[in-house]
Amino acid sequence: MSTKDFIEKDFYKVLGVPKDATEAEIKKAYRKLAREFHPDANKGNAKAEERFKEISEANDVLGDPKKRKEYDEARALFGNGGFRPGPGAGGSFNFDLGDLFGGQGGAGGSFGGGLGDVFGGLFNRGGGAGTRTQPRRGQDIESEVTLSFMEAVDGATVPLRMSSQAPCKACSGTGDKNGTPRVCPTCVGTGQVARGSGGGFSLTDPCPDCKGRGLIAENPCEVCHGSGRAKSSRTMQVRIPAGVFDGQRIRLRGKGAPGERGGPAGDLYVVVHVNAHPVFGRKDDNLTVTVPVTFAEAALGADIRVPTLGGPPVTLKLPPGTPNGRTMRARGKGAVRKDGTRGDLLVTVEVSVPKDVSGKARDALEAYREATAGEDPRAELFQAAKGA
Repeated sequence: MSTKDFIEKDFYKVLGVPKDATEAEIKKAYRKLAREFHPDANKGNAKAEERFKEISEANDVLGDPKKRKEYDEARALFGNGGFRPGPGAGGSFNFDLGDLFGGQGGAGGSFGGGLGDVFGGLFNRGGGAGTRTQPRRGQDIESEVTLSFMEAVDGATVPLRMSSQAPCKACSGTGDKNGTPRVCPTCVGTGQVARGSGGGFSLTDPCPDCKGRGLIAENPCEVCHGSGRAKSSRTMQVRIPAGVFDGQRIRLRGKGAPGERGGPAGDLYVVVHVNAHPVFGRKDDNLTVTVPVTFAEAALGADIRVPTLGGPPVTLKLPPGTPNGRTMRARGKGAVRKDGTRGDLLVTVEVSVPKDVSGKARDALEAYREATAGEDPRAELFQAAKGA
C-alpha cells in the first residue's frame, strides 16, 4: 500500500462502522462482509473479489489496536490527504514526506522520529537520506481449514500446505547469480521514490527501477530473474484454538512468508470452516441439543438422560407439566471459552407423538380423553381472536 493510498482510504467506511466502533463491532462487521463477498461464495465475480480484498485490508488495520492507533493518528495529521498547517500559518508548503518518515528535520532541528514511528509499522520501512537496503517484512498469507464440529469445540492441530514467495535459494535472496547486487542509483537503496502531488508536497511510491527492493542485479539470477524471491511450498502444523466459530479468521503472527535481508516474517491468516454435527448445534459458547420425550414424561415428570459432546450423558429432572419446546440448561457442558471455562448445554424438550397406538396404550389414551372431555385447550385462543 502506498503512502497516498493509506492516507486517503477510509477503512471505517469500507467496513461500515463509525470511527468510535469497538473491537467487537469491527470484528462483527468484518465477519458479515467477509461471508457475503468471499470468493468461494461468488465464483467468477471479479467485483466481489475486489471488495473482499478491500474488506480484508481494512480489517488488517482496524482489527489490530496498534495499527488502528497509527492509522487514526495519520488521518488526523493529514486529513483528507493534505497537510494541515497550524494556526497562523500562511501560504503553501513544499516538503517531502520522506523527510518526515525518516525523522529528519529541516533547519529547525529533528522531528525525533515521531512520524516515522506512526508510519513505520504499517509500511514496514525506515527512512532517512542515508538508508541503504532496509530489511523487508515478509508477505502475509491467507489459508483455509475445515474442522469437524468436535475439533472446533475442543481445538485441534492441523497440517496446512502453503505456497508463498520466499528468498530465492539459488542466489540467497540477492537476485544476482553472483550474489553481488548493487545499490539502486534511482532510490539510493531506500526502495522508494518521491512523487509530487497537487497538494504542494511529495508522496512516496515504490521505486520503478528496483521494484522497491533497493537493489539491482547486474547478473540476474536465472531462477528468480533478479527479483530475489521464488515460489516456496511448505507444510506447517497449525494449532487452532478451542471454541472457534464457523467463518472465524485467526491471525498467527510470524507464520507467513519469510522476510528479506533479515526482515520479520509476515503473518498467517486462517479462515476456519466448521462442519455441522448431526446431533448438536452451537449458540455462542453454548451447545444446543433437542431431546424427544414421551407425553407421559412431559405430563407426569421424569428423569431423562441427555447426551453430551464427547463426554458421558447427564441426567436432567423434567418437572411435571413440562410444555413442548421448553429449554433446560446443563451447566459446564458447552464449548470452551477463551478463559478456559466451558459454556452450557441447552436442552430443548420435544414431545414425541407415536404414529401407531394399540392395545393397552390405546385404551389408556381413550380413558384419558373421556376423563378430560370437558377441557378445551383452544378456548383461550378463540377468546383472544374475538377480542383482537
